[in-house]
Amino acid sequence: MITLRLTPEKSARQRDDRDSGFTLVELLVVLAIIALIATLAAPQVLRYLGSARTNAAKAQVRNIESALELYYVDNAKYPTAEEGLSALVTAPTGEARWNGPYLKGTTGLKDPWGRPYAYEVKADASGVVIRSLGKDGKPDGTGEDQDVSN
Repeated sequence: MITLRLTPEKSARQRDDRDSGFTLVELLVVLAIIALIATLAAPQVLRYLGSARTNAAKAQVRNIESALELYYVDNAKYPTAEEGLSALVTAPTGEARWNGPYLKGTTGLKDPWGRPYAYEVKADASGVVIRSLGKDGKPDGTGEDQDVSN
């Protein structure tokens, strides 16, 4: 015996296709939540980025200072102001006792803001001064703009 149905049943696949997906309102709510979280978190992340650059500059100054001490042990003097910090990477002309390189590359001779470190030999030859002027590139300052030196 054949049975006829007047209303066709929908297959399970047809029901799933119609009910699947997200509505525009649901997507807008999710985007609003993400934007709110980003708005609250971004200033904190940027503050950490600034202090991380200052801390990196302090670490680089200590590394350069250590390399200069090794240079001093080998050569019985610090590099002159004319030779600069590049004397830690390549041998200056006329330095027979140079036993470097004291740093692996010239990338460590620039501060985290991309400017070269200032270098000067103290007047009494008792040491050197290595300085970065911070983010703003001007003397003094606070926060990310503070000077970093040994």
